[in-house]
Amino acid sequence: MIKFIKNFRKDEDGAVTVDWVVLTAAIVGLAAVAYSAIGEGTESIADAVGSTLSGATVASSINLLD
Repeated sequence: MIKFIKNFRKDEDGAVTVDWVVLTAAIVGLAAVAYSAIGEGTESIADAVGSTLSGATVASSINLLD
């Protein structure tokens, strides 16, 4: 039984798994924050472009129906 406890203490396989889980969670969290920041910025730019284009007029110098 003592040999089992000593081997259990020295075993580090679970520690590596915990490290990977923590790193993966950190990456997912950072990606969510970046997605949120990018989404807000692109939405405001898209609104500005849309309002600019809705007020624009197109002048045509080519008459394709002749």
